[in-house]
Amino acid sequence: MSTANDQPLKRALTTPLLYFFILGDVLGAGVYVLIGQVAADSGGAVWVPLAAALALALLTASSYAELATKYPRAGGASHYATRAYGPFAGFLAGFCMLAAGIVSVGALARGFAGDYLTAFVTLPVALVAVVFLAALALLNARGIQESTRANVVATLIELGGLAIVVVLGAWLLLRGEGDPARLTRLGTAEHGAAAAVLSGAVLAYYSFVGFETSVNVAEETRDPRRSYPRALFGALATAGAVYVLVGLAASAAVPTGTLAASSGPLLEVVKAAGGVPVWLFSAIALVAVANGALLTGIMSSRLAYGMARDGLLPAVLTKVLPGRRTPWAAIALTTALSMVLALTGSVATLASTLVLLLLVVFFMVNTAVLVLRRDPGVPGHFRAPTVLPVLGAASCVLLATQVEPEVWLRGLIVLGVGLVLAAVAAARRDGERTPARSR
Repeated sequence: MSTANDQPLKRALTTPLLYFFILGDVLGAGVYVLIGQVAADSGGAVWVPLAAALALALLTASSYAELATKYPRAGGASHYATRAYGPFAGFLAGFCMLAAGIVSVGALARGFAGDYLTAFVTLPVALVAVVFLAALALLNARGIQESTRANVVATLIELGGLAIVVVLGAWLLLRGEGDPARLTRLGTAEHGAAAAVLSGAVLAYYSFVGFETSVNVAEETRDPRRSYPRALFGALATAGAVYVLVGLAASAAVPTGTLAASSGPLLEVVKAAGGVPVWLFSAIALVAVANGALLTGIMSSRLAYGMARDGLLPAVLTKVLPGRRTPWAAIALTTALSMVLALTGSVATLASTLVLLLLVVFFMVNTAVLVLRRDPGVPGHFRAPTVLPVLGAASCVLLATQVEPEVWLRGLIVLGVGLVLAAVAAARRDGERTPARSR
């Protein structure tokens, strides 16, 4: 009889593919709409909270780098929390990641079917969302190598779009238009400089979210001890540099009030500069949305697979395709749940809880690094300086204090459901062990 342990995932990811996987997940659709919101909270110097958010993200990334190379297997944060604190915490961490991932994919499906698509064709949102998610599921099931190769192409397109913004912003300044003085204006009528940076950093932090999903494919990486830290830190550094350049270009080229009022702030740069068709940015945005949904869908399915293998979810989710060695059962379940969310529209009420849910997970991961230091793990794994996970955990608490009360209310409801399910899973697991001990 085969078991989950007899069915390892195929090691197909090289360092470049993993780098583009992480970069593509970080450079998601959010960057195309986020700059305006950051400007509204921080003022014209949007590059400052972007740089601050990068520094905070790197703290938690160092913890992920240590744990992913120490325990290179699918399951990610759930697996680490289980090792550090037991199955109850492991289920809660996994539940938060699953909830965030599934909601994110559903929201991206609706985003794909929305305004960007209507620039080309008008179709029912429900039909587009279902077909879109089904196509992504088939690509996911075909194989991690095929999915990540598609991601390389999509990521290059996304980077090309952001490069256009940077070039157009510089062109505007060379023409004597724009206002470079905006780049030093930090603060708003509601916030002083320090408060503006912190408030803007909460939003900007969301733009770096995505790196944590890559730990779920560490098991499918050929040499995770060497490849993972290089790919992770390289991708975050690249994303940070791109974001800062985009922030500089957008803020200098377009008035802060215009950026803050726009739902497509980078499109304002294109309109101000001219020379690039507006429809082109709609096409690039569609690629960004599709790529983000694909990578988040990969993460969700691998996380469900890893949790099932740890006994935290039904064992049926460990089933893999015989030839391709991809977790088809987990892919089917997570895709179905995303479809339900996309069709019911409940994504709108849950999407704002994503950052809060991930901060809970990040806090557990940062503290798990310290707890698991007594376990040597895989020899030669990456080891973060102790101060980094400590600061990473503190940064999660700091950012959580900036989350709005109504978001906390919705987040606590989701966390409450996770706590109940975690208690049930832990009780069931203890019940299964008791007869075994008796025998």
